[in-house]
Amino acid sequence: MSTILFQNAALLDGTAEGALADHHVLVEGGLIREVSDRPIRAASARVVDLAGRTLMPGLIDCHVHVIASIPDLGRNAELPNTLVALRSAKIMREMLMRGFTTVRDLGGADHGLVMAIEEGLIEAPRLVICGKALSQTGGHTDYRGRFHARDVEYYRDRAGTLGRVVDGVDAVRRACREEIKAGAQFIKIMANGGVSSPTDPIAFLGLSSDEVRASVEEANGACTYVAAHLYTDDAIRRAVELGVVSVEHGNLITPATARLVKERGAYVVPTNVTFDALAKEGASLGLPPDSVAKIEDVREQGLAALEILREAGVMMAYGTDLLGGMHRHQSEEFVLRGRVLPPIEVIRSATVNAAKVVRQEGRLGVIAPGAHADLIVVDGDPLEDLSLLTGQGRHMPAILKAGRFVKDALAA
Repeated sequence: MSTILFQNAALLDGTAEGALADHHVLVEGGLIREVSDRPIRAASARVVDLAGRTLMPGLIDCHVHVIASIPDLGRNAELPNTLVALRSAKIMREMLMRGFTTVRDLGGADHGLVMAIEEGLIEAPRLVICGKALSQTGGHTDYRGRFHARDVEYYRDRAGTLGRVVDGVDAVRRACREEIKAGAQFIKIMANGGVSSPTDPIAFLGLSSDEVRASVEEANGACTYVAAHLYTDDAIRRAVELGVVSVEHGNLITPATARLVKERGAYVVPTNVTFDALAKEGASLGLPPDSVAKIEDVREQGLAALEILREAGVMMAYGTDLLGGMHRHQSEEFVLRGRVLPPIEVIRSATVNAAKVVRQEGRLGVIAPGAHADLIVVDGDPLEDLSLLTGQGRHMPAILKAGRFVKDALAA
């Protein structure tokens, strides 16, 4: 691997309250070898002067669905497996070109995609997976509709399905064990109703308390954790009390429950941009009418939840949850959060906080010796203008993953 020396960079990774001016970073062997406010000597390195530019860790999106190439997830599950895989490769490459060097998939991606990335068969972010999300009959990810009688087992091995249907404690235990055996790095459960599924109103609780406990016990036994799809305050409180660590969405949370989340050491991954995109484009891109009707139940409360969570001191990570053609809005979550939160907190959500969620503290999300050399160069200061992180990577002349340039327009 090549050696690269970045000089005169403003370092911004969220570990400080602002950027650190005039720093130097040596990249070697896919890792960050040295970081200094003094010049670094490296005779054989490619020297890149970043004066006037910001150097950041590669961004981390903690809630994606890389296999969701169309918003109608029932139809997505019917697509040929080969087509799903090839479309996923395209979706992930576009994420990488936006500066996202790591993504956490919350339902659908399998270990085959992880292997394809690690073997260099496709150019994509690092991929952290839960395998198939777990849902009860009629819950979120049961996309059969009211009159579709196909057996749930048909969907189990479909590459394009986000989840699998499980009913009963024994079925949950077996599903958790099977997903972990197949390469899942955490477990995802659907503990609330959802927008994209046809027969579960938002207020519905998903899975019984015993089923949720079983998933937590199985995850803990495998030295990992449970993430749960959650909107309503009652559902969030129940899930956290039962041991869920990662609250996905959390739009309708109250201050009291936010304090409980903090007390239990849990965290939240808000996904405001997906509701904004679904409201504007969902119907035209094929989202079924029943799903479109549910969007406003959660959309308006999303930004208010950010303020509630911040006041309670809850850690928040960056998430988007986009589907189909709406993936292109992935970076706009920065601007949405910036309406409510200080820019440095928005940056942290996609760097140091997100690294904790994917359990790669000190290895991802920071610019420090020993960390992976996943880096982006930004024209200007994102703390002054978060939109510099949008535009499909337009303001990022360079993107590196594991010390290798996947985009290099520094000389342009």
